[in-house]
Amino acid sequence: MHVDMSHRVRLAAAALVVVAALALAPGAAAAWQLTKNGTVVSYDRRSLIIDGRREIFFSGSIHYPRSPPDMWPELIAKAKEGGLNTIETYIFWNIHEPEKGQFDFEGRYDIVRFFKLIQEHNMYAMVRLGPFIQAEWNHGGLPYWLREIPDIVFRTNNEPYKMHMETFVKIIIKRLKDANLFASQGGPIILAQIENEYQHLEAAFKNDGTKYIKWAANMAISTNVGIPWIMCKQTKAPSDVIPTCNGRNCGDTWPGPMNKSMPLLWTENWTAQYRVFGDPPSQRSAEDIAFAVARFFSVGGTMTNYYMYHGGTNFGRTSAAFVMPKYYDEAPLDEFGLYKEPKWGHLRDLHLALKLCKKALLWGKTSTEKLGKQFEARVFEIPEQKVCVAFLSNHNTKDDVTLTFRGQSYFVPRHSISILADCKTVVFGTQHVNAQHNQRTFHFADQTTQNNVWQMFDEEKVPKYKQSKIRLRKAGDLYNLTKDKTDYVWYTSSFKLEADDMPIRRDIKTASTGCRSRASTRARWT
Repeated sequence: MHVDMSHRVRLAAAALVVVAALALAPGAAAAWQLTKNGTVVSYDRRSLIIDGRREIFFSGSIHYPRSPPDMWPELIAKAKEGGLNTIETYIFWNIHEPEKGQFDFEGRYDIVRFFKLIQEHNMYAMVRLGPFIQAEWNHGGLPYWLREIPDIVFRTNNEPYKMHMETFVKIIIKRLKDANLFASQGGPIILAQIENEYQHLEAAFKNDGTKYIKWAANMAISTNVGIPWIMCKQTKAPSDVIPTCNGRNCGDTWPGPMNKSMPLLWTENWTAQYRVFGDPPSQRSAEDIAFAVARFFSVGGTMTNYYMYHGGTNFGRTSAAFVMPKYYDEAPLDEFGLYKEPKWGHLRDLHLALKLCKKALLWGKTSTEKLGKQFEARVFEIPEQKVCVAFLSNHNTKDDVTLTFRGQSYFVPRHSISILADCKTVVFGTQHVNAQHNQRTFHFADQTTQNNVWQMFDEEKVPKYKQSKIRLRKAGDLYNLTKDKTDYVWYTSSFKLEADDMPIRRDIKTASTGCRSRASTRARWT
């Protein structure tokens, strides 16, 4: 008899439900905390299942290399305080293996320490291995030395690329396994992702793209980590991998996996937008994010991951081209880990409201009642237990409305959702913000104005034209010229002007973009 991997995972979970139930004390709040010798992670259409129990997940992206390690405990604690139960991070290949065969897992790159801190806070974790990750990160996370591998073509059915990708993925997985960090070992990691938003690229490689994504899925599953694998923005993911959504409004733009035995998971709910130099601060209101999350849960979603919950800093040369050092500074926790209000507080209140409704969301029968052209009530109900939650939605972006639901009237502002925890009482409105607003200000601190020691570094002198070591007929690719060792290349060229070319002719214009200097300071913020 043939049983595919997803069925095998679910059958294994079913076999262990009885054991898990016997191990749980009555009224236990979190089964995971009581079964750290090994957690069974499975799923059905409603949700991920932890040791036989359906669960809802509020996750936040915090990337370990974008914050100093001494900030990690506070960031994780604030995320938990904000109602999250899961932390997500990518794995960044080019910082861990900057040179072929030379690995770095120290300091900001200590993934084991990061995941253990998550576990110490009794939270789950999601690891996104890529290894191409995008993430507005230098070279999408791929190390430069890959380019020098003969006959390599990235992210397709190419043997050199697949060999190096598999080697790195298995090195990371071994490191995590050796530290017992997967849920199946009693660790916090309940989900793992392979590849990243490949659907955008797959068609360009035609049949080789399809072969590659199937190979990637099979390779990941073969590592036997004992948890489900996901692929984001991959509608036609291989059958044993859960496809997930990235975007701002996954409740309206994504119908969910075609395999109806898989849950609706949202891996990137963009809390703002990364900025390139010259961009104004990115604006996405707390109200709009809350509306999107409530909408997603109202259509059956049970996991959202805020990308980013804390963006942090692109240190050194780690950011992608033109991306600013401050990353997602408008996230619920800003670049320095400070609360961004009302975003942090409003989402915390939303999480509390949805947790009140967890039983109905995970087990209730669903129905939809149209209350008008742009108005509806989505209901999850267990009638025999008098368990119910309703989402009253006003999709009109201009007008407030009063809706009648089950004999009662409710005021629902424009572009908002009101959550009725018992199908009667409003416990949360996405447009009603109770969290206080705050504003970050910078001021001088005495510690930064005393005993400063300035250092000067001489840049290498620009060679004269005749001394140039590289001669090209056209400007060369910066990345290949520098082998990713520096951002600076001097391009020099020579041409001859005849006497009649001066003063400037109409068809010859000379211009200067001016001079630039770059300084770096180490400051203290309060």
